[in-house]
Amino acid sequence: MKTKNLTLFGLFFLCISFYSWGQENQKLDSLIQSYETQADNIDKLTTLHKIFIQQLRNGKISEAKRYVKIQLKLAEKLNSERGKAKALGNLGIIYNSTYVLDSARYYYEKSCKLWEKLGDKGELLSMKNSLIKVEQLEGNYDKALEMYDEAIEMAMEIGDGIELFWAKRDKATVYMEKGNYELALREFLFSLKVLDTLEGNNQKQKGDVLIGIGRIEGLRENYDTSVDYLNEALEIFIAEKNTTYECITNTEIGLSLFKMKEYDKSLEHFKKALEFSVEMERDNFIAISYANIGMVLVENGNPEQALDYLNKSLKLNENSKSNQSNIYTIIGDAYNAKNNYKQAIENYTYAIKISDSIGSINELKTGYESRALVYEKLGEFNKAFADQKEFQILNDSIFNTNKSRQIEELRTIYETEKKEQQIAFQEKEITVLEQEAKISHQQRWLLGGGMSLSILALGFGFYGFRQKTKRNQLEKDKVEAELDFKKKELTTHALHLAKKNEVLENVKLKAKDLKLQGDTKGYQELIKTINFDQQDDKNWESFTQYFEQVHKDFAKNVKNKYPDVTKNELRFMALLKMNMSSKEIATILNISPDGIKKARQRLRKKMALTPEISLENTVLAI
Repeated sequence: MKTKNLTLFGLFFLCISFYSWGQENQKLDSLIQSYETQADNIDKLTTLHKIFIQQLRNGKISEAKRYVKIQLKLAEKLNSERGKAKALGNLGIIYNSTYVLDSARYYYEKSCKLWEKLGDKGELLSMKNSLIKVEQLEGNYDKALEMYDEAIEMAMEIGDGIELFWAKRDKATVYMEKGNYELALREFLFSLKVLDTLEGNNQKQKGDVLIGIGRIEGLRENYDTSVDYLNEALEIFIAEKNTTYECITNTEIGLSLFKMKEYDKSLEHFKKALEFSVEMERDNFIAISYANIGMVLVENGNPEQALDYLNKSLKLNENSKSNQSNIYTIIGDAYNAKNNYKQAIENYTYAIKISDSIGSINELKTGYESRALVYEKLGEFNKAFADQKEFQILNDSIFNTNKSRQIEELRTIYETEKKEQQIAFQEKEITVLEQEAKISHQQRWLLGGGMSLSILALGFGFYGFRQKTKRNQLEKDKVEAELDFKKKELTTHALHLAKKNEVLENVKLKAKDLKLQGDTKGYQELIKTINFDQQDDKNWESFTQYFEQVHKDFAKNVKNKYPDVTKNELRFMALLKMNMSSKEIATILNISPDGIKKARQRLRKKMALTPEISLENTVLAI
């Protein structure tokens, strides 16, 4: 089965968006009691704000909104500009949480203007971070990244560590949504470093970031690593007794275990997530838990029970077309497993129609692929071929988009590193000039009458220094440009190898179709093409040449340290060195995901790596 898994990921971001406001632990009942007995003053405004936070954390959006409106009216009555600014920001959060983004933007901007007027840069920065999330939710990722850079600069300027943490962490989520996983990982790791410098108990925030890193590793198909990070996060949230995040983390662990085909363990975590969802009375969480449990039951050979959970999920997802598309696909899988092909096709068709209406290419691709397999079972080869053709078109589109995204990510990483190097070089140059100026000052004081001569000598010295600096910089730029070119060529060759193998798989499908149609001549021609391309090893030779130019003596160092490593294992290690995902490596080496898992196990054994040592980190260090 090739269904796309439902996940709490969107809800994960939503919950975390409000995390920085959710520090109060006071119980809701006592807060409401205090509010009802307090006079109309600033203390009552503070209590209303705490009630809003608690209602929001409990998922009671309508109640939270009611108290915010009371908060705003009281702030206006008391003529409290701070109170109004906070209440307007809270209204922005309410509309943000219900995806009424125009209204969210309106209230965030009004709040920002008041905080700016009051000169409170900390509150202004916090509200600007919220405003950026609107751009992020609307898919304006480039604009969101620019705004996060401004927020990061502002946080550093005023020395606000917690807002710097949130800006870096949230910037990571934008990169993640864009599919730039390496950049996302960098931002998450940076945010952890920021967190280490802050005082107080920051375990919740640390767990938050660990979920993000675990999620990235899952998206990169490094599921073992993903589970390690997620389990670390889960331990934090269990200790903190944070039900919401225990639910989310269990769901994420379940998804990674599902991908690893450890269905029983996966089911355990999904059922725990369901227990927490019911306890919190969160229908959206419950719906996703039902769907995930149904998905596992289909794979575990229990389609009848799966349908019960899936239909419950469908009922709770009446307002989410994206989730409906997912669920209809999994329901189709369940009927397919029961050999009820008519119902399977009907549900796949629902999924295709919904996916097409909302422009969900991944879901559309999955729907066509799944329906094609059922048509093939029924012997309806023309329909199967038509769906397979649609699947291939969409798959090629996604492949090209992903590869373009990866090349763009490499370019961004290179430019970022180059900029950092230039800044470091400029700082070093400034330090040298300051030292020269200090020496000059001392010379003037000591030499007195010889001042003119000293300045003249310093002038010649400074000119020589500047000329040498320019020559060094030109040489440095030349080396960097050559390295950049080699990296791009290396990436191009790797992508070419991946595309070649994907094309060969497509050709095999066409050959199979021609054989079924009785076109023996066409079939033989295609087989010749495949055999010729498979025998051509020049692409690997070119790849190896460019790889060695970028990573000098890598093969030699591997052979010296691990002499038993074979030629194919060396290729595998080279692709790991390029930080490619398991899926990409499988495509390039033309082996199955299970083959990748076995290759990793063999390599770990030859390298004598214990379970706690990362294979990727070991290869990167060579």
